[in-house]
Amino acid sequence: MFVDFDGTVTDRDTFDVLVPIFATKAVWDATERALDEGATIRDVLASQAALVRGERAEVHAILRREVRVDAGFAPFARACAAAAVPLTIVSSGIESIIRDRLGDFGLGTLPVVANDVEIRPEGWSMRFRDAAGNGTDKAALVDAASARGLRTIFVGDGRSDYDAALRADVRFAKRGLPLERYLTGRDVAFEPFDSFADVERRCAALGVFGR
Repeated sequence: MFVDFDGTVTDRDTFDVLVPIFATKAVWDATERALDEGATIRDVLASQAALVRGERAEVHAILRREVRVDAGFAPFARACAAAAVPLTIVSSGIESIIRDRLGDFGLGTLPVVANDVEIRPEGWSMRFRDAAGNGTDKAALVDAASARGLRTIFVGDGRSDYDAALRADVRFAKRGLPLERYLTGRDVAFEPFDSFADVERRCAALGVFGR
């Protein structure tokens, strides 16, 4: 079970919140336009991180206040654990921030594969995990699980999830967001969802948690 974090487990992306606070909304809009103009997710993340100047504790307090974690995610994670289904958070975001937020819900020990950041007074500096354009090669993680003979499931919402979703045996796409449009446009089968309660119900129906 591979699950994206920003925009999938949460209702908003980390930098969607932080950049307008530490820079301006106009600057944020400009960085987002760069994606439509051909910039890689990696390049955009690096430019966005450089605009953030808060300390880790300050940023965590902001995100705790401004970003909602899906109420169904913790029960879903517990269902995976009870059924011995390995669940890994795979993200192009920041591992330390993800772990801080998961820790608020008693999930701080979940495996997280993501980038991280060096916090500097003049602006954060991304430390990318992989050379991939997403910073984290989610598709390679899915491929590695498949090579071990495992059934793979991917849950995501956005552009950084495209390749990994295509590689998975079962894919869930959050309604109304880029991954859903991408898979629909390519006539690739997927399970739409609004919350992790939906994902848990559908996984149960598919026999993911056993009989």
